[in-house]
Amino acid sequence: MTNEPNKSNDHKTNDTKTKDQKPPVERETLSVVFIGHKPTLSYVLVAVTILSKNKTCTIRARGRAISKAVDVAEITKRKFLSEMVKLADIQIGSEDVTSDRGQRTVSTIDIVLERTD
Repeated sequence: MTNEPNKSNDHKTNDTKTKDQKPPVERETLSVVFIGHKPTLSYVLVAVTILSKNKTCTIRARGRAISKAVDVAEITKRKFLSEMVKLADIQIGSEDVTSDRGQRTVSTIDIVLERTD
């Protein structure tokens, strides 16, 4: 009878291992910088780190953070990685956002920087 509880404990251990496993993250998601309320240089350092490991880095923002996203892209391109990075693409758009004040439209921007090798 002592073997049966051990089997059930082993079974529980195996269940927790499968529960702790995270789904795989897409490679594209790892190369995106989402702009928020942190200081601009924090995002610049993240972009530089991403570009040191990946070929491209997407800087994504919406609303009032769009101007900060442009600053991050320009500082990264001109000050930190001059002549190593080029502007690959800019996409603008809008999203409908529902909040406690109702539904409104918010502008979005994706700035893609590409490392030149």
